[in-house]
Amino acid sequence: MPTPTIGKTAPAFALPATGDQKIRLSALKGQNVVVYFYPRDATPGCTTESQNFRDAHKAFAKANTVILGISQDPMKSHEKFKEKQSLNFELLSDESGDVCRKYDVLKMKKMYGKEFEGIERSTFLIDATGKLREEWRKVKVPGHVDEVLAAAQAL
Repeated sequence: MPTPTIGKTAPAFALPATGDQKIRLSALKGQNVVVYFYPRDATPGCTTESQNFRDAHKAFAKANTVILGISQDPMKSHEKFKEKQSLNFELLSDESGDVCRKYDVLKMKKMYGKEFEGIERSTFLIDATGKLREEWRKVKVPGHVDEVLAAAQAL
């Protein structure tokens, strides 16, 4: 599967989301969209990253930018995580990994000597016309949201 390319149309998706919704990327045309892929709900790095996006939500909204978080966790886990962290944006569930594959974020990882396929923390900025404008891969959480916000404000 080809990897997403800066300047080209971002891979389409339609996934179940928190609040008993289904979110389609195509329905968000006219707004910029930040899609951040994260490994697991309620783990330290993912919690911090989600809190940072939550805290910058107003600034993203001013920049006409919607935030969406995607992981392979089931909806029940997403609902609990969203409520516990008071997240002010939707979390989408990609249990099959199809959207993760479209964005090329599933990678082989090692933990405790075992190999498994998991999400490599990655963020994508899609402009109001649906084109991919920026991507961040192998994201380190500290300072990341500020970088993404600056890029969204520059659109």
